[in-house]
Amino acid sequence: QVQLVESGGGLVQAGGSLRVSCAASGGTFSTYTMGWFRQAPGKEREFVAATTRSGSITYYADSVKGRFTISRDNGKNTVYLQMNSLKPEDTAVYYCAADRRGQVYSGSYYYSSRNYDYWGQGTQVTVSS
Repeated sequence: QVQLVESGGGLVQAGGSLRVSCAASGGTFSTYTMGWFRQAPGKEREFVAATTRSGSITYYADSVKGRFTISRDNGKNTVYLQMNSLKPEDTAVYYCAADRRGQVYSGSYYYSSRNYDYWGQGTQVTVSS
């Protein structure tokens, strides 16, 4: 029903910046909580950032606070992740996810991949040292 397509990944040197995007089709984007997760080879998928319906509330993993910014444009059905001061440990496939319930919970709720209903195919971000 809902399709999410990530784009904007690539290769960047440590300290550089990159912006990844996630375009949604189907469903009602403006009612969804949107999140970003990432997965490195041999590791479990981990939470990166999330934002509620209007984008006024955001959550970040401690590892990216102060460096990454999540935002959304409901008119374009798109969520973004601006990544600054990139580190080699940020290297991973970045996935966009949507929670159709779109409710406000405690912050920890958004950390679990199990709470999201739809996922994109991922976009590779590689940070060289």
